[in-house]
Amino acid sequence: MAKKKIGILKKIIFWLLLILLLSGGVAAYLGYRMVYLPNIFLGDKRSEIIFIPTGSKFEDVVSILKEGNILKDEASFTHLAQLKKYKYNIRPGKYRILANLNNNTLINLLRAGIQEPITLTFNNIRKKEQLITIVCQKLEADSTELHALLNDDQYLEEIFSLKHETILTAFIPNTYRFNWNTSAKQFMDRMKAEYNKFWNADRKAKAKQLGLTQTEVSILASIVQAEQQQFQGERPVIASLYLNRLRIGMPLQSDPTIIYALCDFSICRVLDKDKEVDSPYNTYLHTGLPPGPIYIPDISSLNAVLTHPKNDYLYMCAKEDFSGKHNFAKTLAEHNRNAARYRNALNKSKILR
Repeated sequence: MAKKKIGILKKIIFWLLLILLLSGGVAAYLGYRMVYLPNIFLGDKRSEIIFIPTGSKFEDVVSILKEGNILKDEASFTHLAQLKKYKYNIRPGKYRILANLNNNTLINLLRAGIQEPITLTFNNIRKKEQLITIVCQKLEADSTELHALLNDDQYLEEIFSLKHETILTAFIPNTYRFNWNTSAKQFMDRMKAEYNKFWNADRKAKAKQLGLTQTEVSILASIVQAEQQQFQGERPVIASLYLNRLRIGMPLQSDPTIIYALCDFSICRVLDKDKEVDSPYNTYLHTGLPPGPIYIPDISSLNAVLTHPKNDYLYMCAKEDFSGKHNFAKTLAEHNRNAARYRNALNKSKILR
């Protein structure tokens, strides 16, 4: 009888061990599946971009993944996220999710904040509103906040030593890489760093030799660029001409400043009546530089001012062949002949405005 009981006990122990082993195997498989098996479904796509806004909670992240039909199994992702404490460590940003990622890799990516960088390029900008639009279309930065910063004289004076009229001189057109969740303040801080990088000791020394501040160099460069947008090779010549005028106290008489004052950038022909516009940007009425830039000048325009060749030109006029280039003159008589040819060409082509 005792032997029979021992036999039964052994069988019970055997089945218990087998059940435990099978349960452990199932648990191990489920654990392995939760951590390592692919849990991302993208169809035929190799990757998908998601944006996690600043202030998002874990539930928001799950909603973003669900809305994109990215997760196969929400429960396993949620469970592992809790075990890895991602639920309490949400990092906003732009993320590239690759096809066939497992939960572990996805959570590590999001938890570490490994973002897909944003490439931001800005050039050919005349007004703050254009800059705000370009920046806020690419970054999470709030347009209202950025507008406020660009017009806050106290902030601009403290950070840039500039005012709202001159702040656009702080932006150096180029291609920059940002994280998507860059705020308006962070964007301005980055631009300040890039401004300081551009204005190295050599460029500062060249500006000082010209008797100009960095801001004045940028304002003049903005006029040079507005005068010549097609052929960069002419910009140093134009810069020299305007510097010659500044030295002798002669008005710059730049048509692009009139167009800027009128805020009508469709104008092709500046008329005499336009030159009477009451504006500090009217360089026909006011000598010296206008109070701010009429363009965000690019690096070639800034360098055109800083490294201009010396010449004796005081006058310029667009060529009558409409090539986009200019005739330069040292005397008013020569300039008047150039101007007459250009006016005749305008009239012949019936360009009245």
